[in-house]
Amino acid sequence: MKASEIIVGLDIGTTKIACIVGRRNEHGKIEVLGHGRTESIGVRRGIVSNIEDTVNSIKKAVHEASEHSGVDIRYVNVGIAGQHIKSIQHRGSLIRESSETAIKKAEIEKLNNDMYRLSMAAGEEIVDVIPQDYIVDGEQGIKQPVGMLGSKLEANFHVVIGQAAAAKNILKCVKSAGLQMVDMILEPIASAESVLSDEEKEAGVALVDIGGGTTDIAIFYDKILRHTAVIPFGGDVITDDIREGCNIIKKHAEEVKIKFGSAVASLNREDEVVSIPGIRGRPAKEISFHNLANIIQARMEEIIDHIHLEIKNSGFERKLIAGIVLTGGGALLKDISQLTAFSTGMEVRIGYPNEHLAKGTPAELASPMYATGIGLVIEGIKRFDTELEMERSKDDKTDELLNNADESEKGKEEPVAEKKKTRYLDRIIRLFDREMLE
Repeated sequence: MKASEIIVGLDIGTTKIACIVGRRNEHGKIEVLGHGRTESIGVRRGIVSNIEDTVNSIKKAVHEASEHSGVDIRYVNVGIAGQHIKSIQHRGSLIRESSETAIKKAEIEKLNNDMYRLSMAAGEEIVDVIPQDYIVDGEQGIKQPVGMLGSKLEANFHVVIGQAAAAKNILKCVKSAGLQMVDMILEPIASAESVLSDEEKEAGVALVDIGGGTTDIAIFYDKILRHTAVIPFGGDVITDDIREGCNIIKKHAEEVKIKFGSAVASLNREDEVVSIPGIRGRPAKEISFHNLANIIQARMEEIIDHIHLEIKNSGFERKLIAGIVLTGGGALLKDISQLTAFSTGMEVRIGYPNEHLAKGTPAELASPMYATGIGLVIEGIKRFDTELEMERSKDDKTDELLNNADESEKGKEEPVAEKKKTRYLDRIIRLFDREMLE
C-alpha cells in the first residue's frame, strides 16, 4: 500500500479543540506527524457561541500541531456535531434509459446526488447523504449494483440534516483562522472510523461518543450506517451537577470528576474523602467518594436512558451483537462501562483509536478523547482517495470521448465528476461568500 497525502483533522469540541496531522503509511496505519490541543472557549454544545474566542482557540491548536509536525497547515477536515444535527431515512429512485445495459457508477452518483435536492425546512441543509442499500427491479439488499441489469434503480438513504447557520459559523471561524476547509464530516462517523472494526460494524454495534457538550450516536448493522443521533448532554452537565451539589467552583468540580469520580456509587466507600481547597483562606471542603459517585451516577443514568431510547428507536436494538462501544472524553469516567451494561442489558466496551495508529505514536493520542480527531484524518484520507479515483475516472472517460470520432456518441454520457451535484460544503461556502460581499 502506498503512503497517502498528509491530511489534517480539526475537532472543534465543547471542551477542547484538537488538531491532528497525519497520513496513512505503507502498512495502512495512521502515522501522526504532529498534534495540538487547546481549551475550547466559545463553543457550547457543539455550536459556536463566540466567534473570536473560537478563532483564537483554533489558531493555538493549529500552531501547536504545525510546530510539532513541521507542516504548514492550510487545509483541514472539520467535524460537525451539535444538538442541531438530526437524521431521516429516505428512498430515492431512478428510471434507467435502457434495461439491457449494465448499471454504471455515473447512475449511482446521480441517484445519490439527487438526494441533496430534497426539500428542507427553513434554515436547514443536508449535511451528508449515506446510501444504505440498493434495489434493482424490486430485488432488495444489494450493496453494489454496478454491472447489474435492470430498468429501475432504487436506494435507501440515511440523510443527515443540520442548521445552515451553525455550519456557516464554523466555516467563518476556520476562515478567520487563516485555514481552508476541505470537508465537513459528521463527528460520530469520524469516531466510528477510528474505534470500530469491520467485524463489529457487520455484527451490529452502537457507537456512543460522550463529549463535553453532546453525546453522539451512530448505529451500524451489516457494515451499513443505519441511524445517527445527537443527545444535547455530555460531560459538562455532570461537572455542573458536581459544582452545584458540592458547592465548589467549576475548575475543582472538573478535577474531582476526572481524578476521583465514578459512575457507580455502590463501588465507593463513605469513609474515602477528597479535600477541596477553599477560596482565599476559607476552610477546605471534604467530599466523600460515595456522595460524589451518587451525583455522577444520577446524571449518567439519565444520559444512558437517552442513549438506550435512541437505540430502541432505531429498530436495531436486538440485532446489535457487538453491543455498545463508548468513546470520547466521557468514556474515561471510572466504572462507566459497568453502569451502561447494567442499564441497557447490552455488552459494552471502551473504544480506543490505537488499533489504527502506527508504532511510535504518542501514548496520549490512543485515548478515547482523540477518537474524533484521529477519525477525521482517517475519513479525510478515504474521501481524498475517492475523489482522486473519480478524477482519474473523469480523465479516462474524457480521453475515451476525445478518441471517439462519432459525435453522437460523445453526448450520451458525461464524466461522473461533471455530473456530481454541489455538496453541502460548497453551498455553505457560497452562502458565506455572498454574505461577505453584501
